[in-house]
Amino acid sequence: MTSTGEDADRLNRCVAAAESGGDLALESFRSELAVDTKRGPMDAVTEVDRAVQRHVFDGLRAEYPDDPVVGEESDASKRVPDDGPAWVVDPIDGTTNYASGNANWVTSVAFCRDGEPVAGANYAPVTGDLYAAGPGRATRNGESASPSTTTDPEAFLVNPLFGTSPDHRRELHAAAGTVLSSFGDLRRFGCAQAALSGVACGELDAAVSTVELHDWDTAAGVCLIREAGGVVTDVHGDRWVPGATGLLASGGAAHDELVASFGPSSD
Repeated sequence: MTSTGEDADRLNRCVAAAESGGDLALESFRSELAVDTKRGPMDAVTEVDRAVQRHVFDGLRAEYPDDPVVGEESDASKRVPDDGPAWVVDPIDGTTNYASGNANWVTSVAFCRDGEPVAGANYAPVTGDLYAAGPGRATRNGESASPSTTTDPEAFLVNPLFGTSPDHRRELHAAAGTVLSSFGDLRRFGCAQAALSGVACGELDAAVSTVELHDWDTAAGVCLIREAGGVVTDVHGDRWVPGATGLLASGGAAHDELVASFGPSSD
């Protein structure tokens, strides 16, 4: 059994690590960068990504040497274990934005226990926005976060969450069609954690995906939405967990409409 104090310590560490890593990344923002690619021409990585991840990993391991740390740019495990504690780090979520000088990127740090995100922070250094969540609380810049209460799907602003692989792009094409035919309008930030943070605060009505997403793209944002009072499920409407097929996130008022629209066909 963990204490409230321990949970608060983990949240504080998420915040400190996200802010420290984000400030380090900000030092090189809109400077000349060498940009590499990983799985395709739209899957960018820079030396700043790697440097920020090393910086955050070193800080977490110094304080919690026995805890696994999962990160996007790591050669080690890229999955949150089903049992025990784990940290999840995305040094720059939205690297393509970052490399092109677009301000929409965040540094994300989450803490998971037994596969569930229980604390997390998303820090957007360019705007100074800090989104943080732990048991019973979710905030944006220290103020309580509240998701949208919109009940009319035709008034929904929806952000599709997909990667750049051919399979993801095919699924994105279908999802975008569903948003434009059945919901209000589409937004695509190019930064999953920014979109999930936006759902937690009511800046967006929903974020949706029909494919499995990486743990570092989701853990902190899922924690934010749930602690703010929103709902996050897989495409079947079951509670989302790392490794689930799809992710549907909303304030909850019309979540069944998302499941009906983006879930598997009943045929």
